[in-house]
Amino acid sequence: MQLLLIHTGGTIGMAPGPDGLAPMRGLVEKAVAERLPAGVTLHSHVFDPLIDSADMGPDGWNAILSAIRAYPGIPVIVTHGTDTMAFTGAALSQALAGEGRSVILCGSMTPIGMGGDAEGNLALAIDATMATGDEGVQLAFAGSLLPADGLVKHHSHEALSFRSQPQQPQPTPSRRSFDTRRFAILTLSPGLPAEALEAVLATLDGAVLRVFGAGTAPSDQAILKALAEAVAAGKRIRAVSQCEAGGLTPGTYAAGAGLWATGVENGGMETPEAALIRLWLN
Repeated sequence: MQLLLIHTGGTIGMAPGPDGLAPMRGLVEKAVAERLPAGVTLHSHVFDPLIDSADMGPDGWNAILSAIRAYPGIPVIVTHGTDTMAFTGAALSQALAGEGRSVILCGSMTPIGMGGDAEGNLALAIDATMATGDEGVQLAFAGSLLPADGLVKHHSHEALSFRSQPQQPQPTPSRRSFDTRRFAILTLSPGLPAEALEAVLATLDGAVLRVFGAGTAPSDQAILKALAEAVAAGKRIRAVSQCEAGGLTPGTYAAGAGLWATGVENGGMETPEAALIRLWLN
């Protein structure tokens, strides 16, 4: 059997240095190799330089995808920082849909060798690749395997820091990698100046818009006009709920009628991270 390890960086592969925790090459590779069953051949692809997950984005996702596709047919572990794990989970889940790959994401809240969660998460990831081989992308974390398409990091410190929200089935993406178009996640808030929203949208090719509850928005005509003009200019705006669970149901409240009349897309149950990836790949 073969296994591909893609190590991008993150807390799991850090060690104490003169200025605090910093990435250490070889740490994760050694820890994985020591835990593999006999007869498993390990291939490693290590980012150079290793990055904090705060710096992960389209270029990094393309690099991960290229490494996965360079080793067809074998299971993959991707070690990654936790801060943008939800974005990478959505990116890999959607970009690899239908390709038959088994990918396990893994990270930790404390580094290897510091008595925290790193070793347990790595062991879970390895066991998952050896035992299942099922198609899809999952996160091995805090004793559970979570579907990676709808990850939510809900706690910034505790080991039990991730949940996964169910995502609705989607068509096969029209793109399989990430281009240079400019997308962002924007949040409606009480008192938001329409001029600010208009200015941000002018710099973007599209946006995910976090709206209230089941799909409501301010009745401020200037805000609605800014959204309608952006949509008319060809900018895709995909609405999602600011609530972690439940998603959107257009038409539930009259307070949402103005929003949906602008032509924004209904992201339904999508997390903001999943909706952002959807804009890039569809």
